[in-house]
Amino acid sequence: MKSFKIMLSASLVAIASVGAAQADKLTLYCSAQEDWCQLMANNFQDATGIKVAMTRKSSGETFAQIKAESSNPKGDVWWGGTGDPHLQAAEEGLTASYVSPMRDQLHPWAISQAESADNKTIGIYSGALGYGYNTDLLAANNLPAPSSWADLTKPEYKGHVQMANPNSSGTAYTTLATMMQLFGEDGGFDFMKGLHSNINQYTKSGSAPIKAAGRGETTIGIVFMHDAVKQAVKGFPVKVVAPAEGTGYEIGSMSIIDGARNMKEAKAFYDWALSADAQNLALEVNAFQVPSNTGAKTSASAPDMSTIKLIDYDFKTYGSSATRKRLLKKWDDEVSVLAQ
Repeated sequence: MKSFKIMLSASLVAIASVGAAQADKLTLYCSAQEDWCQLMANNFQDATGIKVAMTRKSSGETFAQIKAESSNPKGDVWWGGTGDPHLQAAEEGLTASYVSPMRDQLHPWAISQAESADNKTIGIYSGALGYGYNTDLLAANNLPAPSSWADLTKPEYKGHVQMANPNSSGTAYTTLATMMQLFGEDGGFDFMKGLHSNINQYTKSGSAPIKAAGRGETTIGIVFMHDAVKQAVKGFPVKVVAPAEGTGYEIGSMSIIDGARNMKEAKAFYDWALSADAQNLALEVNAFQVPSNTGAKTSASAPDMSTIKLIDYDFKTYGSSATRKRLLKKWDDEVSVLAQ
């Protein structure tokens, strides 16, 4: 891992200068891919001397943990994962408002995410929803190449599709919310029911389905497209699909946990994580999201968002506590109970 020097905010410099003496520490909850989480933790620790304890869980699991710990918070910062649960956490008062001096370096969509949540979260990357399929398995099963969401509900794909459970996975909740916006609520749930007939497994983690497809354990995995690109770049026979009808997208987010025990260190991490140098670390672990800092680099292998038919995703509505709870309950009651 290459080391680097980074321009730090005044508060971060102050912390770094006394880090060892005061035994500064940070508890980081991370919902991005494991290797990226570890790289962020290690590099922040190296840059500041602040000891980082990192736990990696999916977005839904992390949200549930923060909520369960709300009377006695144990985490300081929640970094990564889809924006919807971050917005719900903000609405429920689980995260703290903070305006970073780094905001003038960010894309408008990242700042918009913050403003919609009273500055209790902020965008750190974006990525489009889609799916990938294993070309070898597709050929072996004599299946046509899917190109749309509707294709995934066709009988010939029965037992060939995998996605995460929307209760635990931000990726899967984004899928559920996308279908509501593409097809309307009735049509969206009809789609989810049709898709359910073809699902072979609901995983806990959002990226797990495409990893399974890469290994040849399932034919199709519904994921964010950058996760499918990662498998293709690794050399697995994975083809990435931007569905023809259009698709939703995520604004991966970061939030400071309300009542954080290490608030000064949490703000220092927040500022650092918004810097171009910190966001460039994504390239070291083949994370193909689009970074929120305008000066950060995007991999040439990353999906070109300008070529993807994106819906006007309603983050405020589908990130609200009431909508999220209602849709998840409806999915539990009307979809997950169906026979496959």
